[in-house]
Amino acid sequence: MPSKFELNILGCGSATASLRHFPSCQVLNIRDNLFMIDCGEGAQLQLRKMSLKYARLGHIFISHLHGDHCFGLPGLVSTMALLGKTGEITIHTFDEGRQIFGEILGFFCRELPFNVRFNVVSPTDRQTIYEDDAITVESFPLFHRVPTVGFLFAEKPKPRHIRGDMAKYHAVPHYMMNDLRMGADFTAADGTVIPNEALTTAADPCVSYAYCSDTVRSRRVAEAVAGVDWLYHEATYDASLSQKARARGHSTSADAARIALEAGAKHLILGHFSKRYIDTAPLVAEARAIFPSTIAAEECLTIDLTTPPRL
Repeated sequence: MPSKFELNILGCGSATASLRHFPSCQVLNIRDNLFMIDCGEGAQLQLRKMSLKYARLGHIFISHLHGDHCFGLPGLVSTMALLGKTGEITIHTFDEGRQIFGEILGFFCRELPFNVRFNVVSPTDRQTIYEDDAITVESFPLFHRVPTVGFLFAEKPKPRHIRGDMAKYHAVPHYMMNDLRMGADFTAADGTVIPNEALTTAADPCVSYAYCSDTVRSRRVAEAVAGVDWLYHEATYDASLSQKARARGHSTSADAARIALEAGAKHLILGHFSKRYIDTAPLVAEARAIFPSTIAAEECLTIDLTTPPRL
């Protein structure tokens, strides 16, 4: 069974509050570890509504310092303290964000039962900002009215699967199993080399996910996420409002689709919708005319990123 790699949409609206959408916030569930991307107002409410466990949340990635992407952070940290979370939370943000939120949390959240650590992210350079045994997370510049970055989450190569019948037939000792999973051949007692392909089957495919909000359309963005499996890209407006989009540092649904096409992405998720859209179907239709494998984000939607979307 493939490892869990799920995207949970907590909010996909843009700056102006509406009854249709919460501000930007989403949570990746990767092997039951939670990674939050942006933290708009209402994030803590949406976490509860989607039954996502506060105790599993260890990292929060802030794309930029506009309120609809970070105003929920102090309330979320305060609530986690009231619920008795322990351990550590790492907030990935710019140096200015470290200063601002350091002061806010220092005033409102003085006696936290967990440690808050800030990892300072460059707004201009591509960086690996997080890494563990399963994934890497890179930040890369986006092009908005203020310094902004996107995030690329990529699984590391996975171990191959042991063919139990063949391992037993060739009398492979138990201590060799991990070497087989890593691709090693097996040398039998008589000196015969059994190739790895005879003893294992291929590893599960690795999954990658990129988050791009907020930004104007740029080929540099496409290059930064080249070959990604799933791309979340803002689509604040439809193509008829392309001039307004560019003036405000945003993209249209057609822009998002062209980025996905140029990047060679497999699937596109549209989000960061203007409050003017009661129905996102026209935005999806506009994008699908350019990039067919497109879906719209919506609150409380969970997407299994290990399988293709239902269109």
